[in-house]
Amino acid sequence: MNNTLTRRAVSQLATGTALAMTLGAALTLAASPAAAQSMDKEKCFGVALKGKNDCAAGPGTTCAGTSKVDYQGNAWAFVPKGTCEKTASPKSPNGMGQLAAFKEKA
Repeated sequence: MNNTLTRRAVSQLATGTALAMTLGAALTLAASPAAAQSMDKEKCFGVALKGKNDCAAGPGTTCAGTSKVDYQGNAWAFVPKGTCEKTASPKSPNGMGQLAAFKEKA
């Protein structure tokens, strides 16, 4: 009886350990795409079209999809790293996307 109890406890421990390892691996994989995305992308202000911005746009907006006008200076979109300042932004002071929020030109 004592031997059976020990085998059952070992079996339950092994099952619990396998479950914990599987859960840990799943959480790691779920976090990887976001980390890879942020490493390959940069926030670019003034390039998003109305309602197409990514999150945290600034005053007058709440989050993704809330920009009020095209090329809003405090609304950003993720773009491939290194391309922001080469992307057209008609309302930007220099006509290109910016790495920081700006006041739109008239």
